[in-house]
Amino acid sequence: MEIRLEFAFDAAHYFSDKPPEHIYRRVHGHSFRVVVGVTGRPDPTTGFVVDFAALEAAVADLHKTLDHSLLNEIDGLAVPSLENIAVWVWRRLKAPFPGLSRVEVHRDSRGQSCIYTGD
Repeated sequence: MEIRLEFAFDAAHYFSDKPPEHIYRRVHGHSFRVVVGVTGRPDPTTGFVVDFAALEAAVADLHKTLDHSLLNEIDGLAVPSLENIAVWVWRRLKAPFPGLSRVEVHRDSRGQSCIYTGD
C-alpha cells in the first residue's frame, strides 16, 4: 500500500551553464508541486502505513527551506533541475521514512514533471 502527501512551493532559480542569451540563464520563478509516496503495510494497531502527522512535519521543514527561495542558494541545489529537486527531497526523507517509494516534482504550469523512485 502507498500513501501520498502533496505540498507546493514557489521559488526562483537559474541555470548558469546555459549560454548568456538563453532564457533559463536568467533568474526566473515557478510554482512547484511535490508528491511524496511512502509504501508499506498498515500497522495492525494504528492502521497507518506511516503517521501522516510525522510526514507532514518533515514536509513542513522542507517547505520552509524551499518556499520563496532562490533554489541555487540551497545546499545541494546549485543546479536546481526537477531531477535534482526530487533527489534533494528524497535524501531528506529517506532516513526518517524508510518506506519512501517516490518523490514527484511537478511544474504544472509548464506540464513538466519528474518522478524519482530511488537509486
